[in-house]
Amino acid sequence: MRVLFLVPGGLDAQLHCLPAAAEVAQALGAQIQVACAPAAASAWSLLPAVEKLIPFDFNGNPTLADWANLLGNVREPDFQACINLASGRQVDLMLSMSHIPTRVAAGGFSATNSVSAGSGWPAQGMAAYLKPLGLNLDANSFRLALPKPALEQAATQLPPGQGPALLLAPSGDAGDWPSQLWQELPDQVRAKLPDLRVVHANRSGKLLERAAQVASCDVVLSSDPITTELALLAGMPLVALGRDVAGLPSRQGVQAVGQAGQLQQLDSAAVLTALGLG
Repeated sequence: MRVLFLVPGGLDAQLHCLPAAAEVAQALGAQIQVACAPAAASAWSLLPAVEKLIPFDFNGNPTLADWANLLGNVREPDFQACINLASGRQVDLMLSMSHIPTRVAAGGFSATNSVSAGSGWPAQGMAAYLKPLGLNLDANSFRLALPKPALEQAATQLPPGQGPALLLAPSGDAGDWPSQLWQELPDQVRAKLPDLRVVHANRSGKLLERAAQVASCDVVLSSDPITTELALLAGMPLVALGRDVAGLPSRQGVQAVGQAGQLQQLDSAAVLTALGLG
């Protein structure tokens, strides 16, 4: 059985779909193919069940030739179902000319099953798309299965010592927590936890390397959306700065601190308290 996922958007949008795709692959014994923007395709390298990636940037003003090429990729294999997160007349025309019997989407004339995504953590919101396939999704139970060599390599790059490793992942955006507070935090933590090891997130590395780094630490403090999502998918203890609590899974060890757009007013004491050091 083959199932096609059409996923517009960047890395975060792709990461939100990993638990759903993993459930489809496991529960149905399905091979997964994904059409997404090339710049965001690395997210699917974290899911071994993906058989093929089809490069297609839904948000990049694709030409008629691009759509014809996508249709060729869609019609060639024998897909039994399509999870479609894209919208618009072009994608509906393309899917209506395919031979896929079950096409799940939020709307559009090509959908055989129209659904409404749930609120909350976007990964769990994908549950609505799996119900027409007879599947239930518990995204909170999903865990990234990272290759052992990647984890071993990440472990060798941690600071020496036996103390807990705290990963710091600032977003670097204009509205982020002030850089001075990021810089002061390690000393404030060491005043209470002298053997703390501080790790700075590798935001320029390959996504697999970033995921392995996250999974090799003990706690993640992040305002970076991608690092935050990797921590959630890896099941890591996480303090997410500027993230709406309603957009996080209800899980022990996962906390939201501060409001988006107001992190400049967030003091260190609140962050230390969230880390259990208040």
